[in-house]
Amino acid sequence: MSSVTPDDVDRTINAFSRLDQRGDRKAMNKLAERLQREQPHLLQYAAATRASHGDKVGEAAVFYATLVWAMFDRHHGGTLPRLTQQNLADAETLVGRAVAAVEQVEALPIHQRISPALAKAQPAIYGKLQELIEEDVREAAMAPETATVIFPPTQVVVEAFDAALAGRRPGERQGTMARQEPKVGRNDLCPCGSGKKFKKCHGS
Repeated sequence: MSSVTPDDVDRTINAFSRLDQRGDRKAMNKLAERLQREQPHLLQYAAATRASHGDKVGEAAVFYATLVWAMFDRHHGGTLPRLTQQNLADAETLVGRAVAAVEQVEALPIHQRISPALAKAQPAIYGKLQELIEEDVREAAMAPETATVIFPPTQVVVEAFDAALAGRRPGERQGTMARQEPKVGRNDLCPCGSGKKFKKCHGS
């Protein structure tokens, strides 16, 4: 399994920047709908920070997780495995232990709190994430406390996709999973955990 290339990372960032600059809600909603359809557990995992840290932090966590998914998706031509809750739980354990093993990690700047060993698997993604986190904090676009909360789960998403694609902890093939939960109606609560109706959130 090859690492995501710097070119794919940059093209993903540029695509997100164009969407944001244009304010293209239709395209952004299509992207959100696809993420909900193809990676529901990923979305739920990232959005779980809302419960303990509020909407603003939760939205930042979802954005960074979506960005990581888009980088892998671009590199692999839209053929990513669907992450499961177990994929993410296992990745969380591994990333937590690996980062904790870094000497005096809590004394490091937030964007440097990574495991070099894990970063070697996806250097372009890690490098860009570190750059974005550092820039967001430096320019006060994100509070240091928010960055501290969202950077670990963002690294978990990287590890989960890397492991699934490499076959270490395979996910589910797209199109092979039988629906285990009822389809979300437009007036139902959004599965991302925002507390909003689906039509006002990821179904808008």
